[in-house]
Amino acid sequence: MSEQSADANYQGVWGNRIGFGKKSALLMIDFMQGYTTEGAPLFAPGVVSAVTESVELLASARRHGISVVHTNIRYHPGHFADGGIWVKKAPVMKDMVEGNPLAAFCPEVLPLANEVVITKQYASAFFGSSLAPMLHAQGIDTVVLAGCSTSGCIRATAVDAVQHGFRTIVVRECVGDRHPAPHEANLFDIDSKYGDVVSKQEAMSKFKEQ
Repeated sequence: MSEQSADANYQGVWGNRIGFGKKSALLMIDFMQGYTTEGAPLFAPGVVSAVTESVELLASARRHGISVVHTNIRYHPGHFADGGIWVKKAPVMKDMVEGNPLAAFCPEVLPLANEVVITKQYASAFFGSSLAPMLHAQGIDTVVLAGCSTSGCIRATAVDAVQHGFRTIVVRECVGDRHPAPHEANLFDIDSKYGDVVSKQEAMSKFKEQ
């Protein structure tokens, strides 16, 4: 018996579309220079491309009055106790401390003064943060994700988003990882089970409609 492709195996079981709701927010996840600085331990070529693609997406959201939220990662230098077990599992994350240039936002997609920045210590933007109640209070029913990495903070945030009751959209061109294999595998999983993976053009078109 020949082995089925993943698409064929999932057909009719997974992969339904959830679509956009009435009011969206754009979540810009962890676009920090550690992921785009060649030679840095966290450098991810796919994130360099995602930053470039996200410039237009971010401009579109701002132009059409879409709420924009940025996230970053920060730890207490020295003991890193706020990083808990994750920093033990992934000590490379210790670069993310105040004053380290690798922890700074990428200049192409800097937050504006009126845009919320959620500082986190773990993968999901929702874990241990006020993000969900803040979005619910604004009547937002859809979160659109850009950022990095696809296999880490994007996936974790996407899973938590649907668990908090949001329609979850991931913009394919605007997320990235350090290797294509986990990037594509996680986009497949997200699109199958947790949200919709869409093109940048589709996302910007929906921003215009709202």
